[in-house]
Amino acid sequence: MIFDNIKLNVRTSGAGNYEPYLKCYIPEGSKELPRINDMPAVIICPGGGYAFRSFREDEPVALQYAADGIAAFVLEYSCDDGCGAKFPQALCEAAEAVALVRENAEKWLIDPNKIFVCGFSAGGHLAASIGTMFDSKEVRENLGGDTANYRPDGMILGYPVISRMVPTHGGSFNHLLQDLETPEMQEYLSLENRVTKDTAPAFIWATSNDPAVPVINSLVFAEALSKNGVPFELNIFKDGPHGLSICTNYTAYYDAQCKPDYQHWVRDSINWIRTF
Repeated sequence: MIFDNIKLNVRTSGAGNYEPYLKCYIPEGSKELPRINDMPAVIICPGGGYAFRSFREDEPVALQYAADGIAAFVLEYSCDDGCGAKFPQALCEAAEAVALVRENAEKWLIDPNKIFVCGFSAGGHLAASIGTMFDSKEVRENLGGDTANYRPDGMILGYPVISRMVPTHGGSFNHLLQDLETPEMQEYLSLENRVTKDTAPAFIWATSNDPAVPVINSLVFAEALSKNGVPFELNIFKDGPHGLSICTNYTAYYDAQCKPDYQHWVRDSINWIRTF
């Protein structure tokens, strides 16, 4: 396994004093592992309400994918954790991360056409943002180049924050926008409004009674994907709290977050990735 931290360089009008980086977990090639060439890659965006980055949705998730021969990267993105970062900094960091992995695909034995983003809660909003807004004015103005390089090939979204137009986790939008928060910006970053036919396909999972990020967020996004002909898979579990991560005892902050019957979402997402 190759472990490394790679500094990201993009600085936008929303940059704070944090130095974002990409944390790498890359399976190494071997003559005993002939199928490891042309691996898929997953870039993970932990949740935390755009106020912090949850470790529970960080390394534990990356190791699950890496163990199955998928190159895993954790985007340690800028957020409102005392550093003053706000939109569009994290979006542009996600774009830079996708392009960086694609540019180094040959060196890391990665298939440049199988680069996915995976996000949880507010990290799900970030992952869905780059999946829908890779060609946005913010990305074009701050990064330039061919915006196709910033488009992920798919999105894996766990109990994602999607919209301010439905019941949601308002704090995520507060921390993301800060003094930029207006009705117009709330609408702009309600991602069901950003879906087009070019949006990346999605694997979405959530619980029906999530008290922090209501399931309607996943449903309105799935509806927008359907209306635009974008392939998606939607999995709604019967019940469960917010922040389930990989649903194991290891990542459970309290007992209810250990859900053995839901742990298969990881395997399901890997099987979904393998269809590309």
